[in-house]
Amino acid sequence: MPTPKISFEFFPPQSFEASFRLWNTVQTLSPLNPEFVSVTYGAGGTTRDLTHEAVAVLHRETGLNVAAHLTCVNATKQDTLDIAKSYHQAGVTSIVALRGDAPKGQSNFTPHPDGFADSVELIQALAELDAFTIRVGAYPEKHPEAADQAQDIAWLKRKLDAGASEAITQFFFDAEDFLRFRDKCAAAGIRQKIIPGILPIENWAGVQRFAARCGTNIPAWLADAFDKATRDNRCDLLATAVCSELCSDLMDEGVEDLHFYTLNRPELTRDVCYALGCTPKLSLDHVA
Repeated sequence: MPTPKISFEFFPPQSFEASFRLWNTVQTLSPLNPEFVSVTYGAGGTTRDLTHEAVAVLHRETGLNVAAHLTCVNATKQDTLDIAKSYHQAGVTSIVALRGDAPKGQSNFTPHPDGFADSVELIQALAELDAFTIRVGAYPEKHPEAADQAQDIAWLKRKLDAGASEAITQFFFDAEDFLRFRDKCAAAGIRQKIIPGILPIENWAGVQRFAARCGTNIPAWLADAFDKATRDNRCDLLATAVCSELCSDLMDEGVEDLHFYTLNRPELTRDVCYALGCTPKLSLDHVA
């Protein structure tokens, strides 16, 4: 089985201690030679400035291909495009374009009066700059706000037709959910690459809360397995095995790219990548 192309998602630090955790994550995972790494926005655009700073520093100090998240939330069109242009001036040429979640305290996304109405408008504007590789989000189990999966897939096609080159999915725990989604996308005429998003289960209680917010199904067998592993203090072993098997199942079905949501906790992601045959690339700095 060929070694997969891998990529990682980080989030910007919001404290001094978190800065060390991000840097440790980067140092742990960058030797695996990722295709790109992405840096998130907080909900409602709350980490916009922190994201910009983290993207610039990672690009400058590590040489990694950094993809900056960019959303439509709480910003005018001009402000959003100014951020994009500042990324390009810093040498960053990849953007993950998202509508973004509603700010804290709001139940629904409301566009800024002078902002982009949705992700398609944002993608179209970015594509006109002709300066970025644009990636977008996709939802193998349906976005919580979509009426059904067909509506979700139609919207994904609009985003890709607007100028995006590939999509990264929300995380999921059943390979069949992704494979069925991939088949439906192909039937809808989508030809661009769809990269599965993988969430190694670092914290079982936290993942359950996260999944509930995102509309991600947790299979009964997985919940039962983690309940038992928690009692036996074997969660790390189970998490590595479950995540590695999920990735292997996807690769058996022709998946060539995997995007890991690291949560800035790199050890489990690293161990899964090792299990998949990804080995560290020796830096010239270590060659005598």
